[in-house]
Amino acid sequence: MTDLADLGAVDLARGYRRNQYSPVEVMQAVLARTEARRGLNAFVSLQPEAALEAARAAEALQQRGGDLPALHGLPYSVKDLTLTQGVATTMGSKTAADFVPAEDAVAVARARAAGAILFGKTTTPEFGHKIHTSSPLFGRTLNPHSPEVTPGGSSGGAAVALASGMGPIALGTDGGGSVRIPSACCGTVGLKPTLGSVPNLQAGDLFSSNVHVAPMARNVADTRLLFDVIRGFDRRDPFGQAQMPARRRCQSLKGLRIAWLPQAGNPVDHGIAALSAKAIAQLDSAGAEVAEIELDFAALEPHFMVVLETLLAARAGAALDSRRAELDPSLVVHVENGRRHSALDLAAAGAARTRAFQQVQDVLARFDLIASPTLSAPPLPHSQDPHGPVPINGIPAGRVRASWYPYTFATNMTGHPSVSIPCGWDPSGLPAGFHMTAPWYQEDFLLDAAALAEQVFAFDLSAGH
Repeated sequence: MTDLADLGAVDLARGYRRNQYSPVEVMQAVLARTEARRGLNAFVSLQPEAALEAARAAEALQQRGGDLPALHGLPYSVKDLTLTQGVATTMGSKTAADFVPAEDAVAVARARAAGAILFGKTTTPEFGHKIHTSSPLFGRTLNPHSPEVTPGGSSGGAAVALASGMGPIALGTDGGGSVRIPSACCGTVGLKPTLGSVPNLQAGDLFSSNVHVAPMARNVADTRLLFDVIRGFDRRDPFGQAQMPARRRCQSLKGLRIAWLPQAGNPVDHGIAALSAKAIAQLDSAGAEVAEIELDFAALEPHFMVVLETLLAARAGAALDSRRAELDPSLVVHVENGRRHSALDLAAAGAARTRAFQQVQDVLARFDLIASPTLSAPPLPHSQDPHGPVPINGIPAGRVRASWYPYTFATNMTGHPSVSIPCGWDPSGLPAGFHMTAPWYQEDFLLDAAALAEQVFAFDLSAGH
């Protein structure tokens, strides 16, 4: 008999409407699974009493009959960078350990209104700054497929929870690949929406933001279910003032024009290259029209670092001055670097971002999607220096962002929606991700194509347990 904790969000939602499942029993199963796998260290905090109380209310509503909200009774987690009213939001930092928000982030409020039940806050590196999900506040989060390698960052706790049956859906954030990197490392799905599609009002400068609140799940359908609830413009978001374009759909892989980017300026691990080549060949065999392209996203890395480190210096600079010893040493490096960046550096980064946007737009004028590996190498060992070179095929390949995930941070710079779905297992038994990017506001088309590709790849997450 299938454990209730392993059921997906769509299956649970359908079962609730047929009175096949009890929200209380589902929540109890998820909490029991979370306790059984607490050694993975995926959660900063849990709210079991509040979650069970909400599940009992959901069950009473279900028993009364009538229409149910879209996410009725579904357990979900929120990354501990995102505001949750009345529940501590620590940013993974000792310096914010006691911060309890007075209001929900927009996406959290929308999920709550749609009937989802928050049961825990998932782990994140301090202020989401690095590839490993570890921090001085809670320690290290482990990859469920191997304790020796990172689950990725910075939404690592969310991906680990999903891959391990600790909730069917989750909210992460993505400022450079932070839902897609851990999704690739853990064998789950992560969608980074278009700027403005899901309002993120926490950024200090909304006009130059590249950080997204983003849905994560074990499959594309569940990811879409959460996205459909949290999407929608907000008058307070400058990227949410235009009228949403008509939704375009993708009905078939046949004739789908895919721009294939096998590498983005730096080498790709041989095993990942083979899996990615197999995946794109499968789509080609299914009728997609594939053409290889070249884009040097790795060259954007210095400009991305100016944006990232300036933001981190603004957010954590005061803590560096007053509580330096409590900060992650790798965050200290970024904050100090950020203080050295000049206004001219930031202007040059904005110009590079504009050029990258135009390059991607030119490609998407000729193709429906851009596809690539999600990562250039398998999940890295915990010992990987987040500031040091990454070895690929036994050779140092440059700093981690340019060498390991140039595909993901590039679309944070350009604002285009991107998704990572699992496409197979590498020779060492770790999952690999397949990355797809669409034009602005075409998340429906992107998720349609991802669902079709998911069927072709036939990835089985349970094979990794």
